[in-house]
Amino acid sequence: MKTLKTLSIVAIMALAFTSCKNETTPEVKTVDVEVSKKDVAQTLDPNATYAKVEFGIDGMTCAMGCAKTIEKKMAKMEGVKSAKVDFDKRLAMVEYDEAKVTPKSLEEVVSNVADIYKVKDMHKVDDFGAEKKACKADCDKACCANKTEAEKKACKADCEKACCSKEEKTE
Repeated sequence: MKTLKTLSIVAIMALAFTSCKNETTPEVKTVDVEVSKKDVAQTLDPNATYAKVEFGIDGMTCAMGCAKTIEKKMAKMEGVKSAKVDFDKRLAMVEYDEAKVTPKSLEEVVSNVADIYKVKDMHKVDDFGAEKKACKADCDKACCANKTEAEKKACKADCEKACCSKEEKTE
């Protein structure tokens, strides 16, 4: 028993002496790592036709996890010049090369991030954040165009459009 105790003490002291060093500078190891960053200026075609779309995204529950993840996935797509997702407005704004990206492919990327994300009301815009103004063609297609007051009440949701208001009809 005395021999086991002596061997244990010697082993512990040997471990303590070999693990403790008098050097105060830490050991530094260098590791080569390849870093690949997408250089937007090199990958974008200056002669390409770029389109801008805005669309809503249903199913987002947080700004950092949901909105930023969707934004990053769209921004990594080849042909996407810029992508921005506004969590508060539940709105995505993407500028892309029409030859490389389609609205359908943008929708697929959003739904591939998670099944709960759904794209709605995708439309092309000239400038981001600008309100879409209804034109006469949109008014003619609306259910309230050229209808009586009783018929307008039947399709109340569509008749709330600005183009169907009395001020617009008098012009």
